[in-house]
Amino acid sequence: MMKESKNIKSLILVVLLSVSWIFAQEGGLEEVKDLEAWSTIGLEYKLNKKWSFGLEEQLRLKTDVSEIDKYFTQFEAKYKAFDNLEFGGGVRYLRENDTKGNIQGYENHFRFQLDMSYKHKINDFSLKYRLRYQNKNELGISTSDADYAKQHIRFKTSIGYNIKEWKLDPKFSAELFNHFEEGEDNGLNKYRLTLGTDYKIKKVGKIGFFYRMEKELRVDIPRTTNIIGLKFIHTIKKSI
Repeated sequence: MMKESKNIKSLILVVLLSVSWIFAQEGGLEEVKDLEAWSTIGLEYKLNKKWSFGLEEQLRLKTDVSEIDKYFTQFEAKYKAFDNLEFGGGVRYLRENDTKGNIQGYENHFRFQLDMSYKHKINDFSLKYRLRYQNKNELGISTSDADYAKQHIRFKTSIGYNIKEWKLDPKFSAELFNHFEEGEDNGLNKYRLTLGTDYKIKKVGKIGFFYRMEKELRVDIPRTTNIIGLKFIHTIKKSI
């Protein structure tokens, strides 16, 4: 018991130090702030104990929730290799609203991702670590027009806490984005901090709520985006 208590204290210390380090990397005296709203409706199909599939539609609003930023359809699959280790992949078709520059309007983009995640528990804490490779490109534009794939390596750490006789267990996550693209200044360029919860509805699925803060790094005038999110995921399990 003493050992587990020390592990929890060490974990909390690591999270606090990581967040402090992230804030220490911020540059510039001015920043651009925005408020966005993300809404998601999805379907999850659990084929068996190993395989699950998901399909979702998402709409994102920007400029203080006054105009559409993007909307997309995403399909993903997950495979549980062991009790704590999971692999996954997904594809996403996006319509992005470009409101800057001489040519504005909706653009077609395609993104795919590959994931590896590990999770475990310490007393009433549940922890999950996810490593993701992400590749995104605009459709219909070639490299001869200086359009190169935007790639990221993302690392996310999540902590959840189980409160007895309480259905809205809190979850906190921190995620770092490492960007690399031909002709760009590559490296660590963004982080996200998220606080949220899920409400599970028996035999139906779950409703999720979250607040997220996203911050740019290594730029003269960084952008800070505050995000409020709402999602509904309906779950279907194969009858055996």
